[in-house]
Amino acid sequence: MRRLALACCGALISSAAAAAGASSALSTTPIEHVIVLVGENRTFDNLYGVYQPRKGQTVSNLLSKKIVNKDGTPGPRFADAAQKLGLSAGAYTPTPEFNGVYGILPQPWAGGAFGQRQDVPDARFPSNLPNGPFQITHHVSYGAHTGDPTHRFFQMWQQVDGGKNDYFVWVADQTGPGPSNPYPTPMTPGRTLQGGVAMGFYNMSTGDAPLFKRLADQYAIADNYHQPIMGGTTANYFALATADVGYYTENGQAAVPPAKLIENPDAQPGTNNWYTEDGYRGGTYVNCADPEQPGVAGIRALLAGLPYRAFNDGNCAPGHYYMVNNLDPAYAPSGEPLPLGPDKFLLPPQSMPHIGDAMTAGGVSWKWYSGGRNDGKKLDKEYCGMCDTPTFFSSTMNGPDKDKLVDLMQFYVDVKDAASFPSVAVIAPYDSISGHPGYAMETSFDELVAGVMERVKANPALWKSTAILVTFDEGGGYYDSGYVQAIDFFGDGTRIPLIAISPWAKKGAVDHTYYDHASIAKFIERNWSLPPISPRSRDNLPNPVHGKADPYVPVNRPAIGDLMNLFDFSNARR
Repeated sequence: MRRLALACCGALISSAAAAAGASSALSTTPIEHVIVLVGENRTFDNLYGVYQPRKGQTVSNLLSKKIVNKDGTPGPRFADAAQKLGLSAGAYTPTPEFNGVYGILPQPWAGGAFGQRQDVPDARFPSNLPNGPFQITHHVSYGAHTGDPTHRFFQMWQQVDGGKNDYFVWVADQTGPGPSNPYPTPMTPGRTLQGGVAMGFYNMSTGDAPLFKRLADQYAIADNYHQPIMGGTTANYFALATADVGYYTENGQAAVPPAKLIENPDAQPGTNNWYTEDGYRGGTYVNCADPEQPGVAGIRALLAGLPYRAFNDGNCAPGHYYMVNNLDPAYAPSGEPLPLGPDKFLLPPQSMPHIGDAMTAGGVSWKWYSGGRNDGKKLDKEYCGMCDTPTFFSSTMNGPDKDKLVDLMQFYVDVKDAASFPSVAVIAPYDSISGHPGYAMETSFDELVAGVMERVKANPALWKSTAILVTFDEGGGYYDSGYVQAIDFFGDGTRIPLIAISPWAKKGAVDHTYYDHASIAKFIERNWSLPPISPRSRDNLPNPVHGKADPYVPVNRPAIGDLMNLFDFSNARR
């Protein structure tokens, strides 16, 4: 639908890049540079839940749905977000049985929060919060360290509950990150350091997140952009680079991982949803092609009951154990292979293609900037190996593209020269400025975004041809009220923010097109005339067709957009 609208721009030439030889591929739009800046763990409602757009625009959030009022207090339809108690004994189900409704939220804990007690509920929050979303800054300042909600694969399927979004609290408080989680203390049923922390949100109407409010007012945001995989950081960063999911290998071939690393979310005997094997030092892989494997049958049944056919019938290849939770790469940042084993929690080297391979093949220059990468060999806590995604791939770590993986500090050097700046740049922050709940602060990520913008704008030759896409790896387990499209066995997950900052972005627009991280790959491919990454990657999906009855649900599901609706190229010179 949008391809014809861009035909006028196909002849635009990237003069600066062409003159310098930085990239041989020509963009089909005036956007010659894309910078993808990734924060961590915020759903759309967590950040934009009380955002009020410019006149003429509409947004789907807590305020527009009357779940909360402008001042953050419970609204007329507060009960629409009420959290329920579930019941799941025996075989795992993504849609647990209804077992009652919370009278009040269990008091939030400060699990993982820097400088806060971990062994008791967080006394900064009251013990009688109403059952629904609550404004975090009614109790602590914007930027304070607060608890880290549970955000793992099988848990999130249950939290979303087939689209009802009503088990966020129960799953987190009852199951947490699973029995194999030792941080900061071993988990036990009903003692998971969670409480109602997942229901917290910030309020732009009362001054929270002022930078993100200003960016939404001045540029374009999407209120239907999603994390592609249920769960946490590694799988979602991986999907950002591949529009796909990694899997366990031996000598480059699909293989069976050690038993301890295979997920088993079936409830332990005599418990209510206390998983058998799951957690940051346990289950990570699932063979979703085999309905006899724990956790598989329930999700496959949910997909089979959809009013449309899931992508590639679930996108599960026989004999493949897919990574659905966090692992680090099996290469050091220097390229040195790391020892593998059942206690190493590393994803073996991957041979599937990623977007960097596609860009290199198509003559599109790129770099991946990672905070702390120069110190990664020393296991610096500021370096997020699972965010340095090309490090997972043999094609990169054993080839010339390894030089395209650089420290974040190099960005501040490269951004000064528009002629040699890469066509595509991905920025993975230092851990402490990622905005991740618990050990980082949202305000620190705000400062990073502002700094990147400032430096790009300070170079007019670069700014006039750049789109900065600010998003988050995933929602971090926070509640969100938005629609979720089931695409395949792995997701989608909850909505997350996406902001398009560019001279070409529609001013103050709120785009309702359905997107996820594969949309960034689709944008790059369309902008530089590249093919999809692989036959099974989600960038093969069509752009959504949205009807008047519901602007958020594609009528041609499953479908994912290419982000072009965020931009206006009508004034581009021919």
